[in-house]
Amino acid sequence: MATIKDVAALAGVSLGTASRVLSGSSQTSPDSRARVTAAAKELDYIANGPARSLRRSRTDVLGLLVSDIRNPFFSELAHAAEREAQRRGYTVLLANADEDADQEAAYLRTFASQRIDGLLIAPQGSDVAPLRALRDGGLPLVFVDRSVDGLDVPTIGTDNEDGVRRALTWLHGRGHREVAFVGGPPEISTGRERRAAFLRFRDELGLSADPRLVAHGDFRAESGVEAMRAVLASGARPTAVLSADGLMTLGVARALREASAVESPDAVEIVSFDDLDWFSLVSPPISAVRNDATAIGRLGVAALVDVIQGRPGASHRVATSFVDRSEEHGAGA
Repeated sequence: MATIKDVAALAGVSLGTASRVLSGSSQTSPDSRARVTAAAKELDYIANGPARSLRRSRTDVLGLLVSDIRNPFFSELAHAAEREAQRRGYTVLLANADEDADQEAAYLRTFASQRIDGLLIAPQGSDVAPLRALRDGGLPLVFVDRSVDGLDVPTIGTDNEDGVRRALTWLHGRGHREVAFVGGPPEISTGRERRAAFLRFRDELGLSADPRLVAHGDFRAESGVEAMRAVLASGARPTAVLSADGLMTLGVARALREASAVESPDAVEIVSFDDLDWFSLVSPPISAVRNDATAIGRLGVAALVDVIQGRPGASHRVATSFVDRSEEHGAGA
């Protein structure tokens, strides 16, 4: 790889002159700028970004650590964050924790060593220590979708309580009383919040409080299968299921199709927290709480840039909407 010394030698100028031209300084002659620019192009010279960042204390690079890039929600969030970052003059380095705290810790160490300007993160659990160390070390942080108790960091997330309320109110209106819930892991904030909202609105609406109707997974499809199987194996017979994320909804649907204990799997109405493209294509179609990943990604970048530039980053709870597909498969229970 060509160095700045190679560029200076080919252009016939001093190292200082080449450095000033390549850094964009106007304190050089037109002839020097032309020769240095031509030499850099001929040698395919690439500026040393880390060295330049040490001089100006910024890299124009943001880190984004998502929980599971295979989850369409996080794919959409990452796409929106990248577009917003580019619009603001930043590049995004994307990493995938794969719903694994150890993998998250490894990426946090990597990001800390890369001198990024700030980090967007959907945390994996409740361990606040490594995140506090990064924040106290001067790295701007913003949480997206999830948060960690005990750390005052701007958080851009979903209004989980209202989303669950929308789903249960809709199911109640369709005559369901035996509603199962497949929730996320309690160590993750979204798992806790959605479960708490389910229990609250279940009681307020007078739905069944049978504890066998409540199970949890890890926000991945296979855990949805296992959780739904556990509900059915307990002897509970739900007429509807609320799944706490899109991938677990896939697992719930698979478990119901496989279950010999369910006389007619289609009679168990599924509602998902997260709306995925294929929900309208299955039979019967799946109604869903629409969780606005695009807004979360954009607002996350905006908040992080505010923190980087010395302004207070604002937290937001992004509103949900409900997609009713009941008319596509007839009347409810």
